[in-house]
Amino acid sequence: PAIPPLRRPLGVPDVPTAKTKTLSERSADFLNQEKQLERRRHLLKEASTGYFYDLHMTRVHGGKTWMAPKVLIREDKALYFPNIVGNRLDNGVKASTTHMCAGRVSVIAMLSTKMSEIHATSYTKSINALYHGHPVYQYVQINLQENILKSILVNIFLSSLRSKVPPDQHTRYLVSRQNMEYVRVPLGMTNSRIGYVYLVDENLKVRWAACADAKKEEEEALIRCTGVLLNR
Repeated sequence: PAIPPLRRPLGVPDVPTAKTKTLSERSADFLNQEKQLERRRHLLKEASTGYFYDLHMTRVHGGKTWMAPKVLIREDKALYFPNIVGNRLDNGVKASTTHMCAGRVSVIAMLSTKMSEIHATSYTKSINALYHGHPVYQYVQINLQENILKSILVNIFLSSLRSKVPPDQHTRYLVSRQNMEYVRVPLGMTNSRIGYVYLVDENLKVRWAACADAKKEEEEALIRCTGVLLNR
């Protein structure tokens, strides 16, 4: 069967913030009945999927479940990229995507496996060469390791990771252990084994997105859509 197009804007409705919630705010969230019901529904859904389901799905179209849009998602319809915190590859200092991406046009790659790195490169190799040195454009990579054991292994082999990532990308490469459970579905990140790429505007809105290996028309669409944001 043909791969369907992306049918909805991806992201979260709330403006992201790098501010940590206070104890009273966390308590209010816990007591909020609607949020409790959302957690319950989410846990039931998580129980029905997992590693082997993701592995199986990668055998269908290489894990690609939707095609990237040909044009930008309208600004008034677009949702926000959530705040993700991680440690910078160059110096280990904690950084957040909200601070890094505000006021910039960012292509953000979500990485978790070797396969996801190959997927991300298929979208970004050409665009990074085209806009390298542009004062507003940036390429952000997030190495997301929610599994504690995998995150420990990644930290052990940080020096090896630094040698594989081009030095000029180290400051915008984050290693993160953030729990993404409640934003995976809003971001369309339903398979933990494949790569996801997002085009985020200066207001932190997701204006374009793609998953798995790039088709030629998707790679061209990313270049075209990024150019629109940079030239307006």
